Amino acid sequence: MSEDHRTTGADGPGEDARDALGTAGQGGPPYAECVLCREPTEYPESYRGITLCPVCAWQEAQRTACSG
Repeated sequence: MSEDHRTTGADGPGEDARDALGTAGQGGPPYAECVLCREPTEYPESYRGITLCPVCAWQEAQRTACSG
């Protein structure tokens, strides 16, 4: 394999997603707060509806999936 192939590995898109989530609250547009834990979300403040951070969204999905 060439070095160029190794630097553009399969985990590239995952790094982009982590960067996008990690930058919430570090600049850019003002982000809405999570309605449960008040951490910044990936949604802008102008987003209408309930806003959850990724952690609370995952926990809520777990609760509703098992409540049958």
